[in-house]
Amino acid sequence: MKSVKENLISIQHNVDRALKVAGRNSQSLNLIAVTKQVTIERTKEVLQNELLHIGENRPEGLLAKYDAIGNEATWHYIGSLQTRKVRQVINNIDYLHSLDRLSLAEEIEKRAEQPVKCFVQVNVSEEEAKHGLSTADAIAFIENLHDFSKIQVVGLMTMAPNTDDEAIIRATFKGLKKLQQQVAVLKLPFAPCEELSMGMSNDYEIAIEEGATFVRIGTALVGDEGSVS
Repeated sequence: MKSVKENLISIQHNVDRALKVAGRNSQSLNLIAVTKQVTIERTKEVLQNELLHIGENRPEGLLAKYDAIGNEATWHYIGSLQTRKVRQVINNIDYLHSLDRLSLAEEIEKRAEQPVKCFVQVNVSEEEAKHGLSTADAIAFIENLHDFSKIQVVGLMTMAPNTDDEAIIRATFKGLKKLQQQVAVLKLPFAPCEELSMGMSNDYEIAIEEGATFVRIGTALVGDEGSVS
């Protein structure tokens, strides 16, 4: 398995190219290293390469790595979060990428000790197997969060379909960007909605071209050591 440094050189080249196509600078993008399939040791290798955003999708994996690394990293919970597990993780993360229902918002409000930066998850492609709100329901959902003092909607998140058809992937990301702009123009104090979390190992270049400000890269960056905590 290649080192994180070797993988990062290749990824950075692709990122720079996509940013150039989009007419953007590197400060407009945050790269999240998704470490759900690698060990604590491999995660520390990420930090040694000055990548400080770490993403996990299970409470067990997040807490194990948080215990070992702590505040050296900025922590992102990127998976669907069960309401009953909110109390385990909510005060150990900086960002939640999967806010998609009122019951989850209510539990965050109950358990969080300080405001949490949240991405509202939108199922732009309308795939039955994917979590997230429909595009049609997203704005009303966000507006209903106005009384939640522990939730700040910093942006929107989506996942593109698993396909080689670039046109479908690009259309998904364009759809999220359009929706983000519709929310931002409302100027809701609790939902500035300036960020876009979209793009993974197989489609992050397209996501960057379409406006992603956070990309979530796992296998292409850290590899896969199997299911680990």
